[in-house]
Amino acid sequence: MIGEVTGIRKIRMLYLQLLYRCNFTCLHCFHGKRLQYADAFTAEEAVRLLTLMRDEYGTEAVTLLGGEPFVHRELPQVVRHAKEELGQRVEICTNGYRIERRLTEIAPHLDLLRVSLEGVGSTNDGIRKRGSYQSALSSLSLARDLGVPTGATMTVTSHNIGEVLPLASILGQLGVRQLKLHHLRPVGNAADHPELLVTDTAAYGRLREELAQTRLPLEVIVDEDLSEHGAPEVCAPPGGPREIDRIEADPRGALTMSCKAVGKDSHAFWYEKAANRIVHRPSATDELTLSVPDVVYARA
Repeated sequence: MIGEVTGIRKIRMLYLQLLYRCNFTCLHCFHGKRLQYADAFTAEEAVRLLTLMRDEYGTEAVTLLGGEPFVHRELPQVVRHAKEELGQRVEICTNGYRIERRLTEIAPHLDLLRVSLEGVGSTNDGIRKRGSYQSALSSLSLARDLGVPTGATMTVTSHNIGEVLPLASILGQLGVRQLKLHHLRPVGNAADHPELLVTDTAAYGRLREELAQTRLPLEVIVDEDLSEHGAPEVCAPPGGPREIDRIEADPRGALTMSCKAVGKDSHAFWYEKAANRIVHRPSATDELTLSVPDVVYARA
């Protein structure tokens, strides 16, 4: 259905939000009230969608996220099937809080563990949860010891923009390979915490200069939105693209092709779980908007 409507023939990665439920209520979380929703994929539904995407769009990788994917009871089944039966590259995005037992169980089937952090020590804990900083570092250390490659994400806010380089240094010492920096959008919980927004957008330029001038212990990837003027909208070329990097499924089955739709309910395509099919539900505001390429600052 996606190919028939858009002309897209290949989608490299599926970002699969297994559930909304989370053991954190982070101040900046874009899900907001949805964290209380019961919507979730069962292992069977997740596997059916992964298989459909592989067969119809050549999808070769999956990123599992939530909510918090490690609180999903059937996470190991999804991970094992994606890796062993479908031959896909498997990444998990997590808060890294008390995941040691389950991480050890799925480690042989995992290609990347990506942990979210919002700064160093109390800065992170003030946004996320008390004790979450040390727990995240422990999970990264365990993953390293288990032979699982690691990465991290950080949403840049007014509270932590000065801690990007210190955090990168700490992560580098733990063997973390990559740090992704995301732009904070005022949706979900963040809408109730405007103090987190970076109002001096010139600070983004200073951050980029620091990254360019510093010998980095790991690769840092920066959202193009983290600039003084924001990111331009990049829409599909005439006739539509033939291949895109990712598509995201939320726990209800709503599909979106751009992270710029985060926190919105307008989706052109839906995965109907019971029927195991993707359907087109157009609205007046739907259009194919693709993300601008991120800026990468390589390690020294």
